[in-house]
Amino acid sequence: MTHIKSSTPEVPVLVAGGGIGGLAAALALTRQGFKVKVLEQAPEIGEIGAGIQLGPNAFHAFDALGVGDKARSRAVYTDYMVMHDAIDEYQVGKIPTGEAFIQRFGNPYAVIHRADVHLSLLEGALETGRVEFVTSTRATGIHQDAQGVTVTDQNGVQHRGLALIGADGVKSVVREQFVGDPARVTGHVVYRAVVDKEDFPQDLQWNAASIWVGPNCHLVHYPLRGGEQYNVVVTFHSRQQEEWGVTDGSKEEVQSYFQGICQKARQLIDLPKSWKRWATADREPIGQWSFGKVTLLGDAAHPTTQYMAQGACMALEDAVTLGEALKVHNNHFDQAFDMYQHARVARTARIVLSAREMGRIYHAKGVERLVRNDLWRGRSPERFYDAMAWLYGWNVGNCLDAATH
Repeated sequence: MTHIKSSTPEVPVLVAGGGIGGLAAALALTRQGFKVKVLEQAPEIGEIGAGIQLGPNAFHAFDALGVGDKARSRAVYTDYMVMHDAIDEYQVGKIPTGEAFIQRFGNPYAVIHRADVHLSLLEGALETGRVEFVTSTRATGIHQDAQGVTVTDQNGVQHRGLALIGADGVKSVVREQFVGDPARVTGHVVYRAVVDKEDFPQDLQWNAASIWVGPNCHLVHYPLRGGEQYNVVVTFHSRQQEEWGVTDGSKEEVQSYFQGICQKARQLIDLPKSWKRWATADREPIGQWSFGKVTLLGDAAHPTTQYMAQGACMALEDAVTLGEALKVHNNHFDQAFDMYQHARVARTARIVLSAREMGRIYHAKGVERLVRNDLWRGRSPERFYDAMAWLYGWNVGNCLDAATH
């Protein structure tokens, strides 16, 4: 019997969402030989936000996706991470991220503008010639059958794919259809801004990921784009009932929350000319995010608060793991999606739960603040590295371990 070559490979895999997770997923899929169609709600493919932090695990993921060099060329490599008490300037902990750190984890720690991560992935996706982008397109209905998945958009247009990756962020439409669980609004508000170097205080121009921790608040700063700009992030517990979302911030509001903190840290909130305001939320971790030929990825699968600085890193890891699971199962989606989920559920849940705990540590007051300031007293860099090994030790070689052992 002559085998007629089927033309199905040209039916794409659908990816809902053109953010960091969606583009990383698209790259992972093209590396497995698929064509990809990315459905993005916004009128153009891009990123909002400011700086993000990249652990060695993110660089392992970039390398596995073929865009390591692009991301490396746009990142700023820090000398250390440091935490100070925002009331009295006490240095709670300092972790060198130089040569010893790189030796230990095989990749550096860096900070980068979100848009530069996005651009690196976008360039990689465009270079494959196998990724199609459809903008101003929001999934409203998802139907799957034995052959694949049909996504209907807000205009009634149907998009057909072999499978669907829901990488459509914290307010995922795909998750809403398959899980339908409520968001957990934290009441914590995050203000983000980028400040030019000449406007940034000289006594804070450190080549470091720096955090000032205070009662019910904290402030973060680090360099971006070759040190030409600085990322400024401040977080506080809101006095009002918050709704999950992003708006423009007001200088008056942010200044009203930081009365008790030292002058050195206070400078940060007086700098930006304009702020973006995020009212944050996460969701309870779930044990299932694969449903036949549909699976979730990134914030759609495990939305987290920002206290572990791992949201984008986890989306990158997800994409690599998804690709590896497809490789193991010869591109059979149902089995691969099941394996991918088993490899990722516990690790990403640990990030969500650790982030909540870290938020509590950062925002400690009273005696709890004294406990926090005692936590890492006298701790050597090696002991810090040991404590981070579970997080930064991830790579393409071990990404499926949780699903296979």
